[in-house]
Amino acid sequence: MIVKKLTTMSQNLWNKVTETIIKAGQMPMPISDTLIELLKIIITEEQAKFLLIFKEPSLNLNQIKEKTDLEEHQLEKILNDLMHNGIITGTTSRSTGVKVYRLMGPFPGIFEFTFMRGETTEKEKKLVILFDKLFEEMSQATQKNYEELVPQYKKMVPAIARVVPVEKEIEVPKQVVLPFNEISKIVEKYDDIALTHCYCWHEKDLLGDPCKVTDERLNCFLFGKTAQFAIEQNFGKPISKEEAKKIFEKAEDEGLVHQAFHVHLDPQKEEEAICNCCKCCCGIFQLYYRGAMPYTTQTSYLAIVNEEECIGCGTCVEKCPMETISLVDEIAKINSEKCIGCGVCAHHCPQEAIKLEYNKRDVFIPPKKIAAN
Repeated sequence: MIVKKLTTMSQNLWNKVTETIIKAGQMPMPISDTLIELLKIIITEEQAKFLLIFKEPSLNLNQIKEKTDLEEHQLEKILNDLMHNGIITGTTSRSTGVKVYRLMGPFPGIFEFTFMRGETTEKEKKLVILFDKLFEEMSQATQKNYEELVPQYKKMVPAIARVVPVEKEIEVPKQVVLPFNEISKIVEKYDDIALTHCYCWHEKDLLGDPCKVTDERLNCFLFGKTAQFAIEQNFGKPISKEEAKKIFEKAEDEGLVHQAFHVHLDPQKEEEAICNCCKCCCGIFQLYYRGAMPYTTQTSYLAIVNEEECIGCGTCVEKCPMETISLVDEIAKINSEKCIGCGVCAHHCPQEAIKLEYNKRDVFIPPKKIAAN
C-alpha cells in the first residue's frame, strides 16, 4: 500500500509539472505518457518539484526565493542545472537590471535547447525518438478530430514566427515604413549574436533522415540577451555580423526560409532568434506537413508572377516550401492564401518572373489533411 501511494504521488507530480511546462509555452499540447517520459529523462524529480513554483512563466530571483525554502547554494545549483539543460533561461532585463528566469515550453523551447549543442550521446538518441513519437501522436490526434480542431486552432494558435524575405528580392515601395524587415538590418541591430547547431537538422540526423536541401548544420542565430545566455551555457558560439550575413546569403542561395522568432514568441517584440528553414526538417513546417498543427506566421510580402516572363520551367514549384505554386497551362500560379512571402521562388526564378509585393498580413494555413490508408 505504501509503494502504491508513493507511485501515485510521483505520478501526480509528473502530471503537474508537465501541465506547468505546457502552460509556459505557446503551443497547445495534451499531457501524455510520451511527454512525461521525455521530461523524466531531462529533469530529476527534485527539479520537477522545484518547477511547480512557476505558476507564471517568468520569475526574478526574489520571487523565486519567496516561493522556496532552499538554501542559497542549493537554489543556485538547481537554477544553474536547469539553465544548462535548457529548461529555463536566465536573462537580465535591460530596463530594470534584474535577472529573470523563464520556464520553457515543450515546443518551441525545450525541444530546441535539447538538440542545440549538436550532441550525439545516448540521451539525445533516446530523446529524439520520444520527440518524434510525441509529434506523431499530435498528428494522429489532429487528424482524428480534424473538422472539430481546425476552427479551434485558428483561435488558439498565435503567429509565433515572422517570415523575413530574401533581402535581394525586396523592392521597398514609397511611403511604406519597413523597419528592420531585411536580414541585414536585423543583424545590425544586435551586438550579441550567437550561432547554434540547427536543432531540427540535428533531430533528423539522429533519426537517420538527413536534410535533402543542405549539408550545413551551424545555421541558427540567437540575438541580444538570448544570445548572451546561449553563449554562457555553451548552446552556441559568438559570431560577428559579417560572418552572420555570409551564412544568411548562403542559406538564401540554398532555398532556405528565414523565420524570425521574437521575445516571448510575440512578433510585436524584438527578434530573439532567426532560423534558416527547409520544409523537410524544420519543426514548424513538419508539424504542418505531418498534419499535426496549422502553419501560422506573420509576413509582409506576397509573391506575384509576371505571366509574360514566366516560361513554366517549374523551378518555383520545386523550391516553394509551402507547395503553394503550380503550373497551369505552363504558367506558374500562386495560391495567395498559402504564400508566406519568403521570396525563395523569386530568388531562384531563372527568368526573374516573380517579384515580392508588399502585403503585410497574418497567414493561417490549416494542418495538411492526411489521407487515411
